[in-house]
This record gives sequence, C-alpha cells and structure tokens, in this order.
Amino acid sequence: MDEPVLLTGAGGRVGQAILDGIGEKYEWRLLDREPIPAAKVPSHVADADQYVADITDEGAVRAAMADVGAVVHLAGDPRKTAPWDSVLRNNIDGTQVVMAAAADAGVERFAFASSNHAVGGYETDDRTPALYRTDDEYRLTGEELPRPGNLYGVSKATGEFLGRYYHDESGLSVVCVRIGNLTKSHPPREYERGQAMWLSHRDCAHLFDRTLQADYDFEIVYGISNNDRKYYSIDRAREVLGYDPRDNSAEYTFAGDPVDGTDHSAPETDPPVDEP
Repeated sequence: MDEPVLLTGAGGRVGQAILDGIGEKYEWRLLDREPIPAAKVPSHVADADQYVADITDEGAVRAAMADVGAVVHLAGDPRKTAPWDSVLRNNIDGTQVVMAAAADAGVERFAFASSNHAVGGYETDDRTPALYRTDDEYRLTGEELPRPGNLYGVSKATGEFLGRYYHDESGLSVVCVRIGNLTKSHPPREYERGQAMWLSHRDCAHLFDRTLQADYDFEIVYGISNNDRKYYSIDRAREVLGYDPRDNSAEYTFAGDPVDGTDHSAPETDPPVDEP
C-alpha cells in the first residue's frame, strides 16, 4: 500500500503493539486526543505526521483522512466499566464520524477495533467452562449476533453495525476485529479466561498488518493468538485475512512461565487488558 494509513488512538495499548511490530511497513498518520509522548513513538515512526484531535471533531478527522488508503480505528473509551455518556460520545459518535469521513474520502480498507465484550453475554454458566478445554466444539465464529456484556460492549457492537452500514451504503471494505486479551510478553498469569483469549503483541501487529493487505468486503473476526484453549474461532481470520498467529498460551504455565524455560519476548511491564 502506497497511501498513508491513519491510525486513531495511536497512543493506546493496541496502537503501540501495531507500531512496534509493523511500523516500518507503512507511512502512518497518528491521531490521538492528546500529544503522544516521544517515548511511546518508536524510532522507525518518529517522522510520522501526528494529529491531536478528538474523533468527534469532524473537521479535524476529515483533515487527517485526506488521501489516506486505509484506516485502523482504535480510538475510544477503553474502559469496560465506562458510563453511557462516555461510550456514546467517544465510541459511538466518534466511530460514526471516522467511518463517514473514510467513506466520503474513498478509503479502501477500514479496520475497526471491536472487542470480546461485544459478545460477553454468550459466556453463560453452561458455556464458559469451554474456555478452559481444548476438546470442546463450541466456538464463537463471528457469524453470531452481538450479545454485549456491558455498555462498552454495546458501543463496540454498534461500531460493527456502523461498519456494516458504511460497507453497504458506500462500498467501504470493513473488518471488525473482536480483540481478546492483549499482553506484551506472556499470557495473563493465573487467569484462565484471559489465557483462552490471549493475543500477543506480535500476533496483534501481524493481524492488523493483514487487515491492511487482504481483500475483503465486510467481515467480523476474532483477534486472539493460536491458543490450544479458545472460546473464539480464528478460522475466519485465517481464511479471509491470511492471519497466521505464532503464539499460543499453552506454551506457558499457569504462573506465566515459558514451558520450555525460554522467555519469548521482553518482560511484561503493564497489566493485561481485554479491550482495545
């Protein structure tokens, strides 16, 4: 892709994983509501154009959108306990502004950071134990309707519907990535649900790289690593995007230590998050 890629919410956790992993591959425009500290900008993207703006600011968003080829939309309130007024403004209204601007600008591809919380309601008493087994046939595939587990999940489900609308109305290619539990170097320690939906930093970067390279219409896929134990299927991400994750939470003990005794990446310095 020769055109710039607009990355909203570039200073957040998912944005950092993407820039660290594939920053050298693209010309980036970084948008965040606050200036991104220099320490959070990898050296290989230090020259990227930065836009400080709220995503509800239509004029600023459209200025940042000019002549871009793709958008990775991460910006929003990431708190799973966020109140309605915040998710309405930051996650719903803001996403609508960004998608409308992308459609009007003729952007080719739009990757929307959805969340496992958009389907949290499926984790019922009789199904949740499947998170912890490798032989269970029950998997969420992305074909099921949203079933949000909180208001944050409602906002992410709404973003998926907005993506469907702008694809049908304007032909915008949209992929919604229901992100699992992102941590930097190893799965969350002593947290079975988090290990089942683990997404490593390098698999996260690879997955969003594929959203910028593959051809698709409208898709919903799950963003987790290739874990033996999983509640979400990654078959659609493999088939449509060419996603080929390298990490697996089964390579670590429940305490978070590598099974083979060799650390696979840098030490974990931040707590895990299970939303973008």
